[in-house]
Amino acid sequence: MKGIGKTLLLIGATSDIGRATALIYAEAGWDVLLAGRNRSAVQREADDISARTGASVLIHELDILATSRFEDFVGVVSPLPDTAVCVVGELGEQSRAERELEHAAMIMRTNFEGPALLLGLLAERFAARGSGTIVGISSVAGDRGRASNYVYGAAKAGLTAFLSGLRNRLSSSGVRVLTVKPGFVRTRMTNAMKLPPLLTAEPREVAKRIFAVAEGGRGGDVVYVRPIWRPLMTVVRSIPEPIFKRLRL
Repeated sequence: MKGIGKTLLLIGATSDIGRATALIYAEAGWDVLLAGRNRSAVQREADDISARTGASVLIHELDILATSRFEDFVGVVSPLPDTAVCVVGELGEQSRAERELEHAAMIMRTNFEGPALLLGLLAERFAARGSGTIVGISSVAGDRGRASNYVYGAAKAGLTAFLSGLRNRLSSSGVRVLTVKPGFVRTRMTNAMKLPPLLTAEPREVAKRIFAVAEGGRGGDVVYVRPIWRPLMTVVRSIPEPIFKRLRL
């Protein structure tokens, strides 16, 4: 396939959503840069996408928790991508996070600290160029803290707030900052969960929505992959705290 001269940087390349998103962009003629922690696994994804689409797919090794290496990483990414999508996420175990500080810290750093710092660095490069699109994958879990997953939810709430502030600051710079909230997604991370079909998306569905919003300009700045999540979470956020704290959500 002949390229269209645009490049995607996909952070979290070996996740189900990451693979699907990279493939959607490659099918559209984009060159793809894949970044992930396990170099051999990322290379396998790159080879597969290239074989399927004929796209140019290069890889970079990146640990989202190794924040001290982010500046070096951004410095060697070439070309500077037109769009950067970060799909990194780790649900973790809420009950374990309540008992083990290290596990709670891993969840918070993986879902908030790492993605926020890295996307912030990329946004500065985009702003200096005067163009680019940043896409951060957050979660409906961050819309309101719930007993069942508040450590993960708190981290995603932080990422949502970070992206909102970044979007506000860069609104006149030529850089777009998008927040995507997939809701439930049928992935390896949720494999053990019983998910409601109406609220559950497939990875390729999420990927198509990301591409449509980021490259087609449809859907606004904060996107719920399945639209039903927007009114649902509006209701959840509006429940008075004295009532909400008695619920088991």
